[in-house]
Amino acid sequence: LAELVLETWDLQCERNGREHRTAEMGCQQLVVRRGQPFTITLHFSGRAYEEGVDKLAFDIETGPCPIETSGTKSHFAVTDMPEESSWSAVVQDQDGGAVSVSLCSPPNARIGRYSLTVEISTGYEGSSYHIGSFILLFNAWHPEDTVFLRDEDERREYVLSQQGLIYQGSRDYITSTPWNFGQFEDDILSICLELLDTNPKFLRDQNRDCSRRNDPVYIGRVVSAMVNCNDEDRGVLAGRWDNQYEDGMSPMAWIGSVDILKRWKSFGCQPVKYGQCWVFAAVACTVMRCLGIPSRVVTNYNSAHDTNGNLIIDRYLSETGELERRSRDMIWNFHCWVESWMARPDLAPGYDGWQALDPTPQEKSEGVFCCGPAPVRAIKEGDLQLKYDIPFVFAEVNADVVYWVVQNDGTQKKGTHSSVVGKNISTKSVGRDSREDITHTYKYPEGTQREREVFAKAERETSSQRQEDEGLHLRIKLSDGANNGCDFDVFAVINNNTDVERRCRLTLGARTASYNGTVGPQCGLKDLLNLTLEPWAEQRVPLRILYQHYGENLTQDNLIKVVALLTEYQTGDVVVAVRDILIQNPEIKIRILGEPMQNRKLVAEISLVNPLSAPLHNCVFMMEGANLTDGQQVKELEEPVEPQAEAKVRLDFVPRQAGRHKLVVDFESDKLLGVKGYRNVIIAPQPK
Repeated sequence: LAELVLETWDLQCERNGREHRTAEMGCQQLVVRRGQPFTITLHFSGRAYEEGVDKLAFDIETGPCPIETSGTKSHFAVTDMPEESSWSAVVQDQDGGAVSVSLCSPPNARIGRYSLTVEISTGYEGSSYHIGSFILLFNAWHPEDTVFLRDEDERREYVLSQQGLIYQGSRDYITSTPWNFGQFEDDILSICLELLDTNPKFLRDQNRDCSRRNDPVYIGRVVSAMVNCNDEDRGVLAGRWDNQYEDGMSPMAWIGSVDILKRWKSFGCQPVKYGQCWVFAAVACTVMRCLGIPSRVVTNYNSAHDTNGNLIIDRYLSETGELERRSRDMIWNFHCWVESWMARPDLAPGYDGWQALDPTPQEKSEGVFCCGPAPVRAIKEGDLQLKYDIPFVFAEVNADVVYWVVQNDGTQKKGTHSSVVGKNISTKSVGRDSREDITHTYKYPEGTQREREVFAKAERETSSQRQEDEGLHLRIKLSDGANNGCDFDVFAVINNNTDVERRCRLTLGARTASYNGTVGPQCGLKDLLNLTLEPWAEQRVPLRILYQHYGENLTQDNLIKVVALLTEYQTGDVVVAVRDILIQNPEIKIRILGEPMQNRKLVAEISLVNPLSAPLHNCVFMMEGANLTDGQQVKELEEPVEPQAEAKVRLDFVPRQAGRHKLVVDFESDKLLGVKGYRNVIIAPQPK
């Protein structure tokens, strides 16, 4: 018999990409999901392939030191009886010199970049051909994969959607910020694989690290550590919270992960400046979705950062309501982390499903700044001893806040206060631009028997703080919206729910604030030393907050923290109320001109009105959208924008993919920063 010669081959990137839902990663490379067959074609010359005479076998290898026992190398011959638990190859059909072979990995294969070699032998003669490489990802569509997710709409949102919303603002005024995850954009997959190869566990023991890349728990832990750079591990982002961002990008200016990951790569894997919690979480979400693990960004309002692990956050106030820094414990207005969906075969049954992963550097876990994966179910049940880092997340959603008022003589008085930690835990709804409240997945309803049982298991009392002083009730209300550039009123609303007159002192103070709880200069104060409260009466005390007092010191979080202290002279009792007011930025208007169609030019007209009484200088619009724009587009305005005038730019772009996409916009200037807007654009397919 003449020798069987392999002349050409076709990895069928486009067809396999469609079938494996990886087509948006481009047709330059073969990207497939584990446990699912993919087809390649071999073209022979000289003579046709004969089954039974010619033997075909394949070698696949991943990582720098492939070893069969580590699962990073496999040799397998064509067979009629493939086994699900190992790599297999089956001849599908033959047409003259062309042979179609279906290859399949086991559903627990290591993910990553593989090389593929085919060996052809006839009798004793044989030759081998290196026919290319492919990338293997997790497979949320395969029932045997540990990241299997049953619902197709959820798989679309949590694996395939390249855009989403991240919730910010404050508990009383929840806002959403659009984000371009862009996990299928050019180069992002190779950057995510590079991130795995830059992680210290890989550098310490390459064989062990690669052999563990079949486990989403391990991958999640590595990603959580590598998105921050606090371990000098060449992580992606440097965190900064002090409003000094001149030597980098302000955390509020980012609108997507693609720009950040590409900068990290082009800086030679040096950290990108700067991130805060939602940026860390969003980048981790991009990496996890890119690798095939279903993931979403979640936001917890009134999030506790309990440094000493006692589940109590102590805050100290002076008699005039000034916050004093005596404790490292903080209450963040909101805090974002990631949830990723996976089974937990390493734990007892019952903890599969959503796992909390927090890449924001806060506390060390096993010597490294990472957090999770912590099963959300374990947080709800108070099972603090399970892996990983459950006590920290449990505290974020369950700690108690105690306000101590420090009197002039140094004595401390415990104030009654009704704010509770862990409110309105939020994530984007599946398939819609609305908010889904997932608080019930983290905690039982307050005051229920189940809540008491969980707290007993976690060895702590339920909140004593929730029993308020029945007699005096204090809360802070906002008149109408608080718009940037405008003055507005807040009110202390006091109820005396008793039969007797009460004499009190009320201090009502406002300060600019950051979302992590730190405060800036005062921008409003009222101190009423002689307030008489009639029996069963309600009193409203207004405080006017002027733009000329807050404008200069407003941080990019646009927050003003209002603290009210009501001290009763007769008993010395103190009631505390705290509210975070979100200053609203103007709306960015986006008009789409033309008929949105694939591969046809579109124009977006983007505008914003300057609401301030001073001109805006150095105005810039940044725009991006996966499958819409080619990367990030930046438009600078040459002229300043006068008060009440319109800043306006036009953007030309050619959408490459049909379907529903978000155009995400950020506006920056000297006085108005981090203004966000977005528009959903439905692109019609190109007529055939």
